[in-house]
Amino acid sequence: MALSGKQIGAPGDLGSGEVDSAYAWLRLVLTLILGTVACVGNWSVVVLLPTLQIEFDTVRGGASLPYTCTMLGFAFGGVAMGRLADRVGIVLPVLLGAFLLCIGYVLAAFTSNIWQFAALSVVIGLGSAAGFAPLISDLSHWFRKHRALAVAFAASGSYLSGAVWPLIIEHFQATQGWRATHIGIGLFIPLVMVPIGLLLKRRVQTASYAQAEAATEAARNELGLKPNVLQAILVVAGFACCMAMSMPQVHIVAYCGDLGYGVAVGTQIIALMLGLGVVSRLASGVVADRIGAGPMLILGSSMQAAALLLYLFFDSRSSLYVISGLFGLFQGGIVPMYAVIIRQFLPPREAGIRISLVLMATVLGMACGGLAAGYIFDATGSYRLAFLHGFLWNIVNLVLVSWLIFGPKLRQWRREAIAS
Repeated sequence: MALSGKQIGAPGDLGSGEVDSAYAWLRLVLTLILGTVACVGNWSVVVLLPTLQIEFDTVRGGASLPYTCTMLGFAFGGVAMGRLADRVGIVLPVLLGAFLLCIGYVLAAFTSNIWQFAALSVVIGLGSAAGFAPLISDLSHWFRKHRALAVAFAASGSYLSGAVWPLIIEHFQATQGWRATHIGIGLFIPLVMVPIGLLLKRRVQTASYAQAEAATEAARNELGLKPNVLQAILVVAGFACCMAMSMPQVHIVAYCGDLGYGVAVGTQIIALMLGLGVVSRLASGVVADRIGAGPMLILGSSMQAAALLLYLFFDSRSSLYVISGLFGLFQGGIVPMYAVIIRQFLPPREAGIRISLVLMATVLGMACGGLAAGYIFDATGSYRLAFLHGFLWNIVNLVLVSWLIFGPKLRQWRREAIAS
């Protein structure tokens, strides 16, 4: 059985007047705003990377450490907050995230070395986690017919954040300094997140999960995989795809600086990349609702690999704009597809924690990939091997998702051949 995008049951689907309702779409918009604001932590450190290297007198790998710490906080915070959202709803994780972001950014402005900044980056990552996995899990309960599109919208907050925040941060960093900019971010975030979070108090009525659980179990039996085996495959695949994805996203600003184009150009390129990543995520949701999450996943992985190869051969300013734009369009739809697959094939009562675990793996991939690329640069004086390193991880992802998608058919053909 292919990993179809047709939904076969989901927790919380019993409130037919609520699922796919006008309120559900309003909730989608609020979720997108929350994700855009909360995920600032993922991108502010990317813009700041060259400045941190000079400010704290460290090497490129050392300057990449705060990004890795942010991603570690983001990864483990996503699991903790996803579990919390399953139990008490999404409001408390959002309020907690706003508090942690406020504290993290304000205190980071007063750090005197890279280790202090990295430690507070963990706090910032924990706060930003409220704007990703928990929101995706929560919103998935409000949609059935357009679930892939809804999940893609929820996941797009992270990329829209990457399209908007770097330009804002670069402007204020240049005019006010990075420390004042951090204080400003820390004070601004609660003003947006707290009132919007309180608007999400309403929850889908869930009288029973029996029908949804039976449907997902039947689909999983046809797939021929036990829940934890499928979970493990998705975790490894998610880690691998984001090891590949991290190289351009984390280091493009520094890369442009090394090539002599300047930090401002790098900031514009990453904003372009992530802006088109939003387009990619939304388009992938529409397509996945028609052809299935599995085929959409393998298509996105293949195109991401192609874009990474292009970075190996072209490094002019114009080509970097074009390739980074293509990279954004190619890879934006990958991560949301893991959540759609989980909702289709894994137990609905465990959706929040299972989605968070796979998304944690993707974030850890970003963290490890960003750090690895920094140290590869330090060892070689070039990003060429770092791009190749990312491409090889992409191949690992492509092999895994291809086996997951085509494996059931191959096993069926084998059984039919033996029977005949």
